[in-house]
Amino acid sequence: MLENNSTVRTELRAGMNIDWDVPIKMDDGLVLRADVFRPEKPGKYPVILSYGPYAKGLAFQEGYPSAWQKMIADHPHVHHGSSNLFQNWEVVDPEKWVPEGYICVRVDSRGCGSSPGFIDHFSPRETDDFYQCIEWSGVQPWSSGKVGLSGVSYFGINQWQVASRNPPHLAAMCIWEGAADWYRDMTHHGGILSTFWANWYDMQVKTVQHGLGERGPKSPATGALICGGETFSESELAKNRCQFGDDILSHPLDDEYHRARSAVWDKITVPFLSAGNWGGQGLHLRGNSESFIRAASKNKWLEMHGLEHWTHYYTDYGVALQKRFFAHFLKGEDNGWDKEKPVRLQIRHPKGFVERQESSWPIERTIWQKMYLQENGQLKEANLSKTGSSIAFAAQGDGLSFLSEPLQQETEITGPLALKLLVSSDTPDADLFAVLRAFTPDLREITFAGAIDPHTPIAQGWLRASHRELDEALSKPYRPYHKHQTRQMLKPGEKVELDIELWPTSIVLPAGYRLGLSIRGKDYIFAEKTGLKLSNFKNELLGCGPFLHNEPRDRTPSIYSGNTTIHFDPNQPSYLVLPVIPRK
Repeated sequence: MLENNSTVRTELRAGMNIDWDVPIKMDDGLVLRADVFRPEKPGKYPVILSYGPYAKGLAFQEGYPSAWQKMIADHPHVHHGSSNLFQNWEVVDPEKWVPEGYICVRVDSRGCGSSPGFIDHFSPRETDDFYQCIEWSGVQPWSSGKVGLSGVSYFGINQWQVASRNPPHLAAMCIWEGAADWYRDMTHHGGILSTFWANWYDMQVKTVQHGLGERGPKSPATGALICGGETFSESELAKNRCQFGDDILSHPLDDEYHRARSAVWDKITVPFLSAGNWGGQGLHLRGNSESFIRAASKNKWLEMHGLEHWTHYYTDYGVALQKRFFAHFLKGEDNGWDKEKPVRLQIRHPKGFVERQESSWPIERTIWQKMYLQENGQLKEANLSKTGSSIAFAAQGDGLSFLSEPLQQETEITGPLALKLLVSSDTPDADLFAVLRAFTPDLREITFAGAIDPHTPIAQGWLRASHRELDEALSKPYRPYHKHQTRQMLKPGEKVELDIELWPTSIVLPAGYRLGLSIRGKDYIFAEKTGLKLSNFKNELLGCGPFLHNEPRDRTPSIYSGNTTIHFDPNQPSYLVLPVIPRK
């Protein structure tokens, strides 16, 4: 019994049997540690499992205080019905799940929290560990043999990876804002390096690395050191972790390093609920929609919402959705879930959301409307350019903006977007940042609560010109798909066509509003100063949250800081493809 294992503490608390620091031995002999929350009544129950680096003993409230405080202030019902003593960042609250007849298992990933070992995020070794934790959970005496995976962000990303291996006991997954393509979704947007991961590593992983011991935090639930009983020196800690930011930087193309950390869509057959966020530009969005389109699973659902990327996972709306899904696939309940339409959308309006269900994604009745870029700065439904002209801008500057006429009627834009540009550069390469924006009739920009940043534009896309080669088999007119296998450098003054993917969006704009398209040489900025910060990010939130592209080693001035020119050619027009949903 667990009580006889000297490393495990078992107690009855808050109506749950809780086993602290349960050992799970991996195939290489290393022992990971898990906390197991079980119903008080003996029996066999389905498992909700999570595996990740944020330290299972770190309370949400203490580790991420600004996120917790905002969520509770805006949605006070989240902390009702629970003592919140066992709340953790981006995983389920056992007090809301164990009484429903589930067992919650939280595993500290290799090298983090109470689990020793070498940290190498999303690596095949981590996926091996996750697979073995699923299989371990499926054969325990308290397990029904059905294991579900659930969690936000990291705890969603690694679900795609392990599902590509098809663990026998894996029965269902809920991926809440979890990216899937390590290159396109996460590390290189359009081939441009994202600095998010290097900063995230410093702020959210090194702070809970195994071996911090006395220098690390203590669990408010048990008083135990959450990063293990041993206290290592800084040099010892450094030897036990990869150089994450530099590792990513050293792989600028979509090579085996990236593919080993990405979903394999045709191998994913498990039922899943993929929940994305319209404001998740830069990490939490593209993978959710791509999964629904490309995964081989026959039982799959897509849900898209707004607000901060952790919020709806904990709200009554999100919890009820997850419970219906898991009750059907883990408990076999005939609750009507299998009759749900496959797509549930929280359609975004300037002042809120309206829920709607659909049968497909992209929405079948979409009108793919082209808006042509004009040399006078307008966006038009017809291409009015009669003679070729061009406009140049500083390649790492604010770029150019194009504005539509006032909308004649309320207009819904929901789905993926694409932008075709004819450009040239006076340097060997150029980075393009495309931003779709919304303006009121008096030309005030309106932004939206994003996954991280409270001032997020409608949609964003990126492309490094040398990465313009398309995968013709996967590309669609509304969603270009780039190979990122080789670099096709530019010749000074040579005009090339670029197809830029803008990540999916949803917005219903009233009549009189305008659409704006900015083509920039750097990240979107809502305001030069906002004073907004979250406790787990380094930078001030200026419009893109922490998903920035400002690594100087990736944007060498001699290659990326000349002038970029947009050409207006009637024979090769530049245009934006919008997913307009006709009014019923």
